[in-house]
Amino acid sequence: MNNSRSFWVTGASNGLGLALVERLLEQGHRVGASGKSSEALEALAVRHGSRLLKLPWQLQQEGQAASAAEQLCHAWCSLDVLIINAGTSDYLADAVADSELFEAIVNDNQLAGEHCLTHAQPLLAQGHQPQVMAIFNRYSALQLYSPTQVSAGWNNVPQWLREQRQALKDQGIDLTVVAPQSLKSPVTSVQAVPDAWTPQSAADELLSRLVLREPELVLEVLDISSLWPLSR
Repeated sequence: MNNSRSFWVTGASNGLGLALVERLLEQGHRVGASGKSSEALEALAVRHGSRLLKLPWQLQQEGQAASAAEQLCHAWCSLDVLIINAGTSDYLADAVADSELFEAIVNDNQLAGEHCLTHAQPLLAQGHQPQVMAIFNRYSALQLYSPTQVSAGWNNVPQWLREQRQALKDQGIDLTVVAPQSLKSPVTSVQAVPDAWTPQSAADELLSRLVLREPELVLEVLDISSLWPLSR
């Protein structure tokens, strides 16, 4: 495939992350997938062979993110697209209490996102028209600390990513943040209506928008568990 690109998709064990991997492989791309082992992911590996690279998935641990980037470097020498599936619950520890669940999802996804972006940047800088897409749901986009204050990188993960945009742009890397509409800092005047997205329909829509390289996309989901099943 002449327009084949290289992708790293995180949170790829189920839901939206898995659907993104499946669609990208169907389109003929090379995909590095960071996700817990699952029958569906194993079936894709059998079907697509060397075009699917299974990578470490506990990316909230910096060593695992570094190892994943190293494997990508050895396999392809560069990376065209990093898709941070920042709604995943892949990183949840087994002993997390229900009362601490959402805070754990936010914190773990923040660590994973920071580690992946840091270690992927040298590979992206060598890629073809490189870009990053980070996808949030209403839980992972929460502002946990000082919720009455304005959103900033230290208290809101989508905002932290936005603050990296210029540094990425200086390296030729475009950033798209996909998140629910923020009431504090709306990115559009149009009211987005929650839709009954499935993993496949959301994956199709997001991948079709990649070529547009838009800085912001609003994604409102009726049933979060359909795109981001709770993995515990």
